[in-house]
Amino acid sequence: MLDAVSGAKKLMIPLNDISRGPSRFPIVTTSIIALNVLGFGLELIGGDAFVEQWSAVPADIVGGHHLITILTAMFMHASWSHIIGNMVFFWAFSPEIEDAMGPKRFALFYLCGGIVSMLAQIAADPGSMVPTLGASGAIAAVMGAFLVTYPRDNIRTILLLGWFARITFIPAALLIGFWFLTQLLSLGSVSDVQSGGVAYMAHIGGIIFGAVTARLFEYPRPPSGPWGEE
Repeated sequence: MLDAVSGAKKLMIPLNDISRGPSRFPIVTTSIIALNVLGFGLELIGGDAFVEQWSAVPADIVGGHHLITILTAMFMHASWSHIIGNMVFFWAFSPEIEDAMGPKRFALFYLCGGIVSMLAQIAADPGSMVPTLGASGAIAAVMGAFLVTYPRDNIRTILLLGWFARITFIPAALLIGFWFLTQLLSLGSVSDVQSGGVAYMAHIGGIIFGAVTARLFEYPRPPSGPWGEE
């Protein structure tokens, strides 16, 4: 589940925000990436048994079993393309949001976003026995926060049209809005972990959580324009 580039991966790959940069090194962002890499490494070593033990199964969670997997599943991925895609999307938006919130608040926001997105998927299909894993519920929360905080920032993006690729600059509101639309259109589609399955309700829950709660986690800022830009 939780492939951040689902629906948009054949069209746009965000790289970074060219309108601003973080004022300090994004220690939490890099630490989260390192934890995801570590988790994936443990999966490669432990194999299917490790994945089955630490990924979240909605039916088990509803039954009150293996609740810790709500957290551990956030740092696991189904394939190389899954983790690379998620981490590329995460790096494109996370440093600026970490800067706006501060390291401690951002770490809490990320974990809350991941938990809420996981619970959203479980609520949508509580009887599912499909293992659920991946970081992009939390990443969707970061994108939701970016949408309300820096909607007019330009994102350096690789635009893919068939075999043609070019780097262009797309406003964050347009890029994230398009990604969100693909999730809404794909709602209800979920496949198993062996095929890099996607749980779209988790993405929708994550981005809504991020958009609604971002200001609660951010440092107070001077009054800004109607679109939230500085």
